[in-house]
Amino acid sequence: MAERTDRIEFDIRDDRASGNLRAYENGKAVGVIAYFVMDGAPAALVAVHTVVEPGHEGKGIAGALVQEFYAMAGLEGVPAVPLCRYAAKWAQRHPGQAPEAPVELVEQAKVQLKSHPELQ
Repeated sequence: MAERTDRIEFDIRDDRASGNLRAYENGKAVGVIAYFVMDGAPAALVAVHTVVEPGHEGKGIAGALVQEFYAMAGLEGVPAVPLCRYAAKWAQRHPGQAPEAPVELVEQAKVQLKSHPELQ
């Protein structure tokens, strides 16, 4: 089977102040993970929603965003908590790249999400 060489490259940028990890294609935002930084010890990055703009589905944008989200958490030395269904499914399929968050941490993230009405 021949390897695909037509893979589209995305520019992924983190805007921590707004809690958005965005993917850009040709300078246009085409996908986003909305997230927040969980308070406490340990702190954590909590993915709430993953959205790909209409017409851009099926290009690997959502997967690239979730992969980058877990990489960010790893570089910062904090766990990633995937409250987003897509991110949680991606994590299950990529256990080597997405360490599972402890159940207690997931429950704390759900409680803290309530204090972020802009993400609900």
